[in-house]
Amino acid sequence: MKKLRVAVIGAGMGGLATAAALQRSGIEAHVYEQAAKFTRLGAGIQIGCNAIKVMREFGLEPVLRNECFYPRSWNNKEFDTGEVRFDMEFGALAEERYGAPYLLGHRGDLHAALASAVNPATINLGHKLVGFEQMTDGAVQLTFDGQSPVTYDAVVAADGVHSLVKKTLFGHDEPNFTGRIAYRTVFPASLLNGYEIDDCTKWWGPDRHIVIYYVKPDRSEVYFVTSQPDPGFTVESWSAMGDVKELRAAFEGFHPQVGRVLEACPSVHKWALVDRDPLPRWSDGNVTLLGDACHPMTPYMAQGAAMAIEDAAVLSRCLDGVDRDGVAQAFQRFEATRKPRTSRVQLSSRTNTWLKDPSNPDWVYEYDAWNVPLAAATEVV
Repeated sequence: MKKLRVAVIGAGMGGLATAAALQRSGIEAHVYEQAAKFTRLGAGIQIGCNAIKVMREFGLEPVLRNECFYPRSWNNKEFDTGEVRFDMEFGALAEERYGAPYLLGHRGDLHAALASAVNPATINLGHKLVGFEQMTDGAVQLTFDGQSPVTYDAVVAADGVHSLVKKTLFGHDEPNFTGRIAYRTVFPASLLNGYEIDDCTKWWGPDRHIVIYYVKPDRSEVYFVTSQPDPGFTVESWSAMGDVKELRAAFEGFHPQVGRVLEACPSVHKWALVDRDPLPRWSDGNVTLLGDACHPMTPYMAQGAAMAIEDAAVLSRCLDGVDRDGVAQAFQRFEATRKPRTSRVQLSSRTNTWLKDPSNPDWVYEYDAWNVPLAAATEVV
């Protein structure tokens, strides 16, 4: 059987994880990314035990342990008194319970690790997708701005919330602006002048919260992300800058630890928090969506990237041993396997109640994308 050739659109977390998983299974996968180069964007990321299990198969666990912070817990506290609402312990307890560590890192470091698991010759930067066409023989022709068309047996669109592929296949959908905004930044811990913060804490206020944690094993970098009302702001961009003074004013009255962190931070980014409903369909023929392109979610469970990374492992299993004629059914099987879980996480995250009070998170962290049962052929429609 001729080796399957797959084009992956987008070199974010989901796209790189998909390429790594497909290449690991012997499939020829090529990544196309519109950016001209990779940059270390200033944001933290929580890497759940469920995501680590996927990346362990790429040989990345030692790298991530070396680059990331290993927290004792995810502690949920009252915004002003610091009273503990729920202390979700991680560390060695999580490793024993879920079979993998829970790590806190910098998005740039996680991205670099995933990129290292992909054959560099197969990563094509500076390629902006402008259109595609499914041919009568099942092949898919891709057109990139200023480039000659290329043809593949299958296409995986990991091109994010503004996915051109999603818009082309299923039409444009307006995001549901939540009326809330988030500020975020990473800055050197040295700016705290020796002041120690908790490993990872979410400070719960009446109508707003802030999550603060270290992102390096030596505690040299601090990250925070907020959520608060701001109905008039509708910029859905991770690069828009915010006003530090406005941010500090928005969290007056919070615990002194929060005040010290906000006083030390030199600059922040600001973006509107949006929500989208689960899509009715993810694929059409030999083209499928993956990650944020088909199940974007609010950040309140810290599982957006993890869901895309899980997608990658399950998709590679569905495509294993498949030829071009079997791709469409493999994509349907992928959707049937993944949609119940991603929809549950998507809708659970929407409520912003995750770990606010004592709860059992096993259903999130014990998931193993390499071994979860795939949907039976009879479940594929």
